[in-house]
Amino acid sequence: MKEFMLIFRHEDGSKVASPEQIQVWMKQTMDWIGGIAAQNKFSGGNGLPFDNSRVVWHNNEVTNGPFGEIKETIGGYIIVKAESVDEAVEFAKGCPVLQGDGNSVEVRRLVGKEDDD
Repeated sequence: MKEFMLIFRHEDGSKVASPEQIQVWMKQTMDWIGGIAAQNKFSGGNGLPFDNSRVVWHNNEVTNGPFGEIKETIGGYIIVKAESVDEAVEFAKGCPVLQGDGNSVEVRRLVGKEDDD
């Protein structure tokens, strides 16, 4: 079984949702992850808050981040176990992040996670 990271990309991370909307999204996300975990295919994950973040550039310049000149941000990720990238993509299709216009889920295989099972 291989492991894949599902990376949650938000088109505009500077938009602020109401506490009520955040609560709805969190429940949807936990239900979605619970469905993956019920199949014994959830390996882990975490949110990536925007506050107190920095970007270190090639010239050692440090800026407040993660926004810079672009609005797209990474809001979090999960790691799933899957037989193939296609199976991991099927998990990604159910992600509540996709409810936001322009949002996406990037699916990437983790290096070194060769058929452990």
